[in-house]
Amino acid sequence: MELKFKVSSHISKPVEEVFEAVADPKKLSSYFTTAGAVGRLETGKTVTWEFADFPGAFPVEVVEVETNRRIVLKWDATDGNAAEQGPDNIVLANYQTTVTMTFEPLDGDRTLVTISEEGWHETKGGLEASYGNCQGWSQMLCALKAYIEHGINLREGMYK
Repeated sequence: MELKFKVSSHISKPVEEVFEAVADPKKLSSYFTTAGAVGRLETGKTVTWEFADFPGAFPVEVVEVETNRRIVLKWDATDGNAAEQGPDNIVLANYQTTVTMTFEPLDGDRTLVTISEEGWHETKGGLEASYGNCQGWSQMLCALKAYIEHGINLREGMYK
């Protein structure tokens, strides 16, 4: 069984504004990367994302960016449930997964954002890691919606 998932959300803002809220590190740090993002998402760059719940900066390779349409990223996979192992004992695997974000403009200045991730090894650890990332991307979409539509940071104080 191939380990992959897809999550989506409708955001009541124009596609250009939603795309910028993801591509711009200052905006992304305002609702998702609770310990900061460094570097704009641009094709060929490697940026870093840091989360309060998983200390340490994660390198994120930006494979492709089509402005207002699509972002493709690669980052290191983990084996096992990092929440069970504890943040200091995350086991990084020797491979990467691929994250694809699409931004579809809808009528009424709305945007459909879809995030998919794939590429885990078909192991118990890979399955657990895919579930954790699915949860994380679902939270990201909820946080994006709350932030961009209402100026609320849902993740503030969530982990510390």
